[in-house]
Amino acid sequence: MDRRRPPHVVARIAIVFTAATLIWLAVFALSDALWGRGYDRGRHVASAFAISALVVPMVLLAYRRLDRVPWEKLRKARSRTASRLFGLGAAGYLIPAAVAVTACVLLGWLTIEPRGSVPVTILSALALIGLVFLYEALPEELVFRGYLYRTLVSVMPAWVAVFAQAALFTLFGVIIGAAGSVDRVVLFFGFAVVQGFIRQVTGSLWAPIGFHVAFQACEQLVGDAWNRFVVDDLALLQQFALGLIPLATAVGVIQLLQRRRTPVAADR
Repeated sequence: MDRRRPPHVVARIAIVFTAATLIWLAVFALSDALWGRGYDRGRHVASAFAISALVVPMVLLAYRRLDRVPWEKLRKARSRTASRLFGLGAAGYLIPAAVAVTACVLLGWLTIEPRGSVPVTILSALALIGLVFLYEALPEELVFRGYLYRTLVSVMPAWVAVFAQAALFTLFGVIIGAAGSVDRVVLFFGFAVVQGFIRQVTGSLWAPIGFHVAFQACEQLVGDAWNRFVVDDLALLQQFALGLIPLATAVGVIQLLQRRRTPVAADR
């Protein structure tokens, strides 16, 4: 057993935050060199695999080398528990999003129709789910709602840790260029706060991963890059029905769903 004292909490947070940011910047720079700027499907696939392949071992190494956690004590949820918690997080997004989209359509505020055949749309959705999981949900949640939240909550109240990791996530978004405007900064911070509270109320990293996958997959599937739907008011759909409403209600929906099930041991 390694009995050396771990580095100070600030040093651990700084090291992991910096390493994660450099990984994203390096992958972006290499992608720009190979595919140029703008969206490209090949770039999306390659970047997704590259980021997960670099971030996952980096976080595990941080637990082992910075926190001195033995490999055998790096707890992981059982597959059945993980899938249930992943589904819980996804349901926390999909239920209010479906209600909001249905209401907008029935009220005549929005029209949305599939572009192309249903099988092609389904295949696109499945492919996008996999890419979102590898490119955004898994690596980002491992870093921010995983390592950084877990480290922060060891030295401060959980609710303070939620806002602290949200501030770090927003700073990360600004540095890598994903939060380059005021509205994007607000979105990053609000999203990270919701994710942090989902992490807190479920005690699991799998629930925010599920929410993240559902959120990003739906937002991107209706967007211009994938072009799977014809929408007359894309801003209303993405910002309100698929954005504001699910983000505002997700924690409450997840708590209601939790009460209907017998609690199980979660991966903390």
